[in-house]
Amino acid sequence: MILTVCLSPCVDVTIELDSLNVGKVNLVKNKTLSFTGKALNVAIGVSRMGAQAYATGFMYNENGAMFERALDKEGVPFAFVWNGGRVRENYKCIDNKSMLTEINDVGEHVSDDKLVELLHMIQNLSSRSDVTVISGSLPRGVDASYYRELFRAVDPRSKKIVDTEGAKLFSALEAEVDLAKPNLEEMQETLGREFKSKEDMLDGCHEILDRGAKLVLLSLGKDGAILTNGTKNYYCRSINVAVNSTVGAGDGMVAAASVMMQQGADLPDILRAGVAAGTATVTTFGTISFTRDKFDEIYKNLIVTEI
Repeated sequence: MILTVCLSPCVDVTIELDSLNVGKVNLVKNKTLSFTGKALNVAIGVSRMGAQAYATGFMYNENGAMFERALDKEGVPFAFVWNGGRVRENYKCIDNKSMLTEINDVGEHVSDDKLVELLHMIQNLSSRSDVTVISGSLPRGVDASYYRELFRAVDPRSKKIVDTEGAKLFSALEAEVDLAKPNLEEMQETLGREFKSKEDMLDGCHEILDRGAKLVLLSLGKDGAILTNGTKNYYCRSINVAVNSTVGAGDGMVAAASVMMQQGADLPDILRAGVAAGTATVTTFGTISFTRDKFDEIYKNLIVTEI
């Protein structure tokens, strides 16, 4: 089983426009609602890969039932720590050049007893999980150090994957993780410097390794990804596809990587699967995961090289 922990679920309202004109009236061509959150996207991706996923995290009384129905539809079982209030809403505007503009809401407050309740739930569920994925932002007012406590609650027999940035990532690394998955922008912001060449990027990845990760999977968007354990470094270029939305691409990458790690795959296969899933996700509009057929089609055309 692959356990995914969603700390800040959201309703993604994805709006397609001819162009986004600030200060003017904009006409919507297409609109979709997704009941999502980074770790929930991962759970759906895991399920579409044919593996067993289980979703947990925080949920909210007013509109949380819609998330339960969405997960039921994908065949993903779940158990949440419930809170008063409403799940936040994020708006994603995509123009005819596939330019994404995001307006993100902030989440509700979570009480201290609910924070403790989630730690206990993770401790219990991760004891039955081969891999535990914790990703995304924290509820309003929760300190970044909570990420350290979350990973310390994970059963030591479960592989630990983190997908977050900044102080939250540093906090998770203090508890040691098996894989960290930043994208290039997140790594630059987290480490406070720009990385232009692959050598620079590897230096940044190695700093994250030194802080407590066993593997770093660095997403480079349309350029693919890098995977390193500090000794072996691999690169996989993506292939050209029609980009309909970049929403959820990183989560698709994490989903595929977690399944491959569960299966004991070697580094090149983990990387290749991650890039295939991330690329497959961007071909869809208004959905937050990939199809298995598209994943398989892209996977067979990817080449991994050692750098």
